[in-house]
Amino acid sequence: MNEEEKSKSPGRAIDRRDFLQGLAGVPVIGAFALAALKQESFRRASRARQAAATAGGEAPAELRIALLGVGAQGSVLLNSMLKIPGLRFQAVCDIWTEYNLKRAGNLLKKYGHEAALYHDYREMLDKEKGLDAVVIATPDFWHADHTIACLQAGLHVYCEKEMSNTLEGARRMVQAARESGKLLQIGHQRRSNPRYIFCRDTLLQELQLIGRPVTAFGQWNRSAAPDLGWPKKYEIPADQLRRYGYDSMAQFCNWRWYKKLGGGPIVDLGSHQIDIFSWFLGANPKSVQASGGTDYYDKSTHEWYDTVLATYEYETPAGLVRAHYKTQTTNGSLGYFEQFMGDQGTLVISESAGMGLVYREKANAPSWDEWVRKGYLTEPKLIEVKAESESDSLDVRETISPDEHRIALQFNDPYHKPHLENFFSAVRGKGKLNCPAEVGYESAVAVLKVNEAVEARKTLDFSPEEFKI
Repeated sequence: MNEEEKSKSPGRAIDRRDFLQGLAGVPVIGAFALAALKQESFRRASRARQAAATAGGEAPAELRIALLGVGAQGSVLLNSMLKIPGLRFQAVCDIWTEYNLKRAGNLLKKYGHEAALYHDYREMLDKEKGLDAVVIATPDFWHADHTIACLQAGLHVYCEKEMSNTLEGARRMVQAARESGKLLQIGHQRRSNPRYIFCRDTLLQELQLIGRPVTAFGQWNRSAAPDLGWPKKYEIPADQLRRYGYDSMAQFCNWRWYKKLGGGPIVDLGSHQIDIFSWFLGANPKSVQASGGTDYYDKSTHEWYDTVLATYEYETPAGLVRAHYKTQTTNGSLGYFEQFMGDQGTLVISESAGMGLVYREKANAPSWDEWVRKGYLTEPKLIEVKAESESDSLDVRETISPDEHRIALQFNDPYHKPHLENFFSAVRGKGKLNCPAEVGYESAVAVLKVNEAVEARKTLDFSPEEFKI
């Protein structure tokens, strides 16, 4: 994305120039004061974008939206979209009419949207005229059919990740987008997150803060939990479940664990972070090896692996990088984050707003004082070691780590909001997609091969042609 495109996109990051407008000449300050200034920089940039959008007295055109799938993930997207101006929800579709669909309809009414409610997406596409775009948040195995039908109906599509549970389905989606001439955004939302864009474009690429990347690591750990249940009085009839590809209500609610429906935790969780490996490193992987299994749960209901460890090799312009990834659903230790290690420093970042650290390799790296002074990073944190009693004389002040800095850029909006804003901006012709179909396909190739590698019990190689259609 070039500077002109960034300036047109309401979901873009606050770049270095925006940031420094509010911080130039400011001395090194504490994290809380810096955060306050950063939030003000966000507000100024937001007002500037709104002014640009309404230049000449023209308000942004209202987009007429349909939401297809309003379960857990669909509800997350809906709540994010309700915070975005210029959208009119015209229709909502979900097969769980007595629960998901009614709940979504009632919520939209509270916000002044009289959306038509549908049980079947084909009926919705047949009856609803004047729609601009559809947001799809159905289970992975439905993504290809739903997306292709919407594209062929002349609608722009935002489809949640993983793009599909099969590469054949993902290829068909890319081809349908090309043939229709409509936009297809895949929901790898970190690609529109301001902090991720700031870290990639400014800290890693422009400043080369960590030097040459040598290793990456990512994880997403979740605590053990029982399978999802459902209110018995709202149970979907068995014949209706079978019509839409489910054997039971339990399978409908826990579809991610079944091989014909989803891809397990490595796809559901890991795809977000494996996508970040490729994006930050500027390359697709050349090989992957993996180990995993259903070590904790009942294999009859959890067909996919509850624990996976994978190692990728990336051939980057700077040299070989090994990226290690793990996900488990039996213990939530340290949650989820990504870590990029270079010969001069380490970047730790997470979609969770509280985690964003950079560690300097003092043996190899030049001083970072300039970047602290200019506001890219905060100064190292101070701690106080006080005396246990008044008679003690101990009063020591020291840094936790003289080489630990926090990323100055804070971001506390809903995680999906910037990516949805980027999509709607592109629909209006005011920007380009941050994760178009071809990019989503590359991610699907990298991610889906992990389950193959676990089964094969050997290293699997990628060819460059695998990432192209």
